Amino acid sequence: MDTKTPPGKARFLYFLNQIQITLDKAETSEDPALLIYKENVRTPFFMLEALARLYKKIQNKKKFTKLNESFKEIEDMLGAIDFYDGFHKGFATMKNIPELITNYFQKKMDDKLKELNRHLKKEGWLGNDHKRTTKIIKKLDKINWLDEEEDTIEISNVYDKYIDKISQKYKPGNLKFKEVEADVHELRRELRWLSIYPQALLGLMQFKGDNEPRDFLKKYLTSEIVNSPYNVMPDGSGLQEHILLDKNYFYSLSWMIDALGKLKDSGLTIMAIEEAVGAVYQISHGKKQLAYSICGDSQMKFPEILIQSQKIAKTFFEENILNNLFVKQKI
Repeated sequence: MDTKTPPGKARFLYFLNQIQITLDKAETSEDPALLIYKENVRTPFFMLEALARLYKKIQNKKKFTKLNESFKEIEDMLGAIDFYDGFHKGFATMKNIPELITNYFQKKMDDKLKELNRHLKKEGWLGNDHKRTTKIIKKLDKINWLDEEEDTIEISNVYDKYIDKISQKYKPGNLKFKEVEADVHELRRELRWLSIYPQALLGLMQFKGDNEPRDFLKKYLTSEIVNSPYNVMPDGSGLQEHILLDKNYFYSLSWMIDALGKLKDSGLTIMAIEEAVGAVYQISHGKKQLAYSICGDSQMKFPEILIQSQKIAKTFFEENILNNLFVKQKI
């Protein structure tokens, strides 16, 4: 990270540069949206969204809220493309899925790509003049950025308050999962920001040294989680200030995000097929049962998904994982 540039601004510039490199490649592509989708530009947009979410609580709320909306627009569109592409590819290899259903997801993906292409041109993300990124950088230039020590303190406070907000919202007595999207997916989204922020902050957050995990944490510390590349903190050696997170509790958080993700995906599979059969066969009733029959007996049904999600969430919050995640001291 550039030591002459305020750390907050440097983080935004880092990910904007990644995006601009991909956008420059897209200039010569017949389908810019498809190229940036394949180049996984969704990740740096996620990082920028995370930064904007943090800094709107620290600096100029109005400016960072608008930036957040701008980044989220693209990220949501790329997410929709990924949604339909994922189901198209997954269902294409399944003999029990009718070809009409598979083709539906291909068409929806194509529609979402066209939508993104229109948005990229309309909003100035494409073009040799770099209109959109230049405009964003000018906005960043006008921010009265904090120095490294002040920046670290403020981010630490925001992260701590966010943990407390989630912990209060999902007290075991408040956990009543009724819908996959509104409950399971929403909890996962909220927890996921706690793991995205460390990546977006480019080394500011680091793990506290290795220590023997408490017995109740060991169920979370699977080989898949411990060895995941997503659980490696960015290099922070160039920074004077750091925020510490407990490694074992962070791994436990990652396990929860992963487990909820698998349950959420199971529910989305049913919802995706419901959407497809309704559109393809022009039916409004009995879509869920038809979706179940197409998926087969191995597919979890909504009640099972909700029960299992609520069960692991209840244990997670009873064990107070989040409130032990944040180590309130600096290196």
